[in-house]
Amino acid sequence: MTDLTTNYLGLRLRSPLVASAGPVTGNPALWQRLEAAGASAIVLPSLFEEQIENEAWAMSFASDLGADQFGEALSYLPAFNQPDVGPARHLALVEQARELLEIPVIASLNGTTPGGWVRYAKHLAEAGAHAIELNLYDIVTDPQVTAADIEHRYVELVEEVKAEISVPLAVKVGPWFTAFGNLAHRFEEAGADGLVLFNRLYQPDIDLDTLDVVPRLSLSTSAEIRLSLHWMANLFGTVKCSLAASSGVHDGADALKLLLAGADVVMTTSALLQHGPEHLEVMERFMRQWMTERDYDSVDELRGSVSRGNVPDPQVYERANYYKVIHSWAPGGHR
Repeated sequence: MTDLTTNYLGLRLRSPLVASAGPVTGNPALWQRLEAAGASAIVLPSLFEEQIENEAWAMSFASDLGADQFGEALSYLPAFNQPDVGPARHLALVEQARELLEIPVIASLNGTTPGGWVRYAKHLAEAGAHAIELNLYDIVTDPQVTAADIEHRYVELVEEVKAEISVPLAVKVGPWFTAFGNLAHRFEEAGADGLVLFNRLYQPDIDLDTLDVVPRLSLSTSAEIRLSLHWMANLFGTVKCSLAASSGVHDGADALKLLLAGADVVMTTSALLQHGPEHLEVMERFMRQWMTERDYDSVDELRGSVSRGNVPDPQVYERANYYKVIHSWAPGGHR
């Protein structure tokens, strides 16, 4: 039988199909369905820096309420160790997932600024997470902040989080950098064991009736894999860390393309929201059939075979491809 096993962050996985952070992996009732359908690992929903700060502030406000009027009464209350409100649910989620699942559980941490809160990465690891995924999601609107400032802050953050944990660290990042290849190497030098490409930018919308700025969530499409595919192909063989493809992985064909470009694993969320956990079985079946028909015995055999370093003309992944793409349109579709 075709061998789909792969290595990711030092973990040996049964296949490259990973359920990424989202509502599906945040629902314990679906975990075992994901595992049974073929998920080789799950990434739990992110613990957000803002969530920690906001909930801690709310708890502090509630406990201090009335202190200016009834301060003496507070002295009669027993002292207690107040738990961290924000991460408590996530720590419990990690522990629960470890009890129910045999596949690796990856905890996601979303933040943008170095500081004391990175200790939560250590708490998540101590709760049983096999690895930590640091989700760097930041919309920089301050015109005084330079690109160099942002990159330095991100690299510093990776260093700080890595210093707090003993489990592998993956860095999930967006593609909005002038020289992403350079930044990828800097992340690796800072201690990243893997890179997850890419984070999606969720843009707000305007309600024309209320004139309110409102959130609008649009699920991904298969067309979005091309950005990840491009950078997988360019990074394969130039970095030693693991490479995970994210955004736009909807079927087995998407997964195969990304593996051929150089991905170690592919992560999917939107497809699971649309079709349910069992869609992983459909994806895996397609992959096995395609590989069998073309005499591929394993994922290791096909990985990176269509990367930049393994194609006859590497310029297809460079500027030369720009001209070809914009001239590929013809009436009725692509030529």
